[in-house]
Amino acid sequence: MARTGRSRRQRLAPEIFDLPVEKMRAGYYTDAYFNHARSVLLEDGKHPRVLMQVFQKNTAYLGGMDEAIAILRLCSLGGEELLIHALHDGDRIEPWETVMTIEGDYTAFAHLETVYLGTLARRTLITTNVVRVLEAANGKPIIFMPARHDHHRVQTGDGYAAYVAGQVTGAEIGVTTDEQASWWGGRGIGTVPHSLIAAYGGDTVLASRRFADWAPADMSVTVLVDFDNDSVRTALDVARVLGDRLWGVRLDTSESLVDRSLWDEMGDFPPTGVNERLVWNVREALDAAEYQRLRIVVSGGFTVEKIHAFEEKGVPVDAYGVGSSLIRGSNDFTADVVVTDGEPSGKFGRRLRENPRLEPVP
Repeated sequence: MARTGRSRRQRLAPEIFDLPVEKMRAGYYTDAYFNHARSVLLEDGKHPRVLMQVFQKNTAYLGGMDEAIAILRLCSLGGEELLIHALHDGDRIEPWETVMTIEGDYTAFAHLETVYLGTLARRTLITTNVVRVLEAANGKPIIFMPARHDHHRVQTGDGYAAYVAGQVTGAEIGVTTDEQASWWGGRGIGTVPHSLIAAYGGDTVLASRRFADWAPADMSVTVLVDFDNDSVRTALDVARVLGDRLWGVRLDTSESLVDRSLWDEMGDFPPTGVNERLVWNVREALDAAEYQRLRIVVSGGFTVEKIHAFEEKGVPVDAYGVGSSLIRGSNDFTADVVVTDGEPSGKFGRRLRENPRLEPVP
């Protein structure tokens, strides 16, 4: 889970985003009405100089700003460079707070509104969700695991949004694919998966041994131990065989199953999935066998609320793997023209909202 130490106040270069520039310039990704509006103005020979103001309506953590700036810088049309003022990725933002202003010939960037607003909406959603999970985890590492729950084309920016959240909180964040880590120079991390265990006939110990033999020396080997629905026994078996090569075990019991170690305890707690009693059983068994150094990673249905409950009760978790809950929800942005040719021009209820936190974008 390496981190780069990059200052949050530095912006990513526009070229890093590998944008489909020609398609964006042609309005290919744009709501048709913006393309139509631009065509009308050009047909009329009209080039209004406007100030566009961008905001959203939640308490959130900003994401996607560097990407939005790249869209404006690389995909605008006309000879005049746009004047942009903006906050930074990772900034905490308040409802209605102006996060960016764009000044210039409206026909130069009318075709980009859909694209930069969508970018800000998606990335801010991810950054905000991850910040809240990291805060709930009290500084414990989080593994960002939504890749299997969404289209592969969103991995790159979502992974960076998660990384920004780690920078905001100072907590450790790992991602599971190299693509998710590509903008900040990291690598994907992962455990011994169920599929490898199945490929070795369901033998978790054998699969783990072969994985450890293959893995680079600096890889923290972590093994899923729920394949046989007997996490305590499997964790101990793997620990005995891998010894110092084992970094930790991961619990991922299905929410429709009850682990074998709980069969004689049921009656006064919800027993399915990865629950606090299961984690304690594994921790106590490892400690009793003198494997106190081994970490426990949990995954499967974890949300901000579930992590907060685990932390409140002191459940001995060392890291959380969180997937689909990090990509759920919405955080919509709006853009309004509020000044045209030097005069107020916003629609009723919208006005220029000055924000001294905005910084000029070179």
